[in-house]
Amino acid sequence: MPNPARSRITKQLRVVRTSLRRIDHDLRRLGPLVRAAVQAAKRSAKNPRRKLRLSPARRKTLKLQGSYMGYMRQLKPAQKARVKAVKERKGFAAAIAVARRMVRG
Repeated sequence: MPNPARSRITKQLRVVRTSLRRIDHDLRRLGPLVRAAVQAAKRSAKNPRRKLRLSPARRKTLKLQGSYMGYMRQLKPAQKARVKAVKERKGFAAAIAVARRMVRG
């Protein structure tokens, strides 16, 4: 007659062995990924990105453009066409003012 305690122990040992095999497999797959990440970090440390230097005028222009785009996203196509026409005639500031009024109602 089989010993029930012994069969439970055997089952648990099998579960532990399977878990350890899976962990070993996952660690073997993780190794190359970690090495690649370390290599990428070393390469990026050697070639640091240059700091973008913006003149105050360029920064102001970009801010205007971003504001314009933010309002344009909210408009319907017919309204966009109207705002674009204002931008062509009077510039970004006037177009933003018109778009702001359209968005707010």
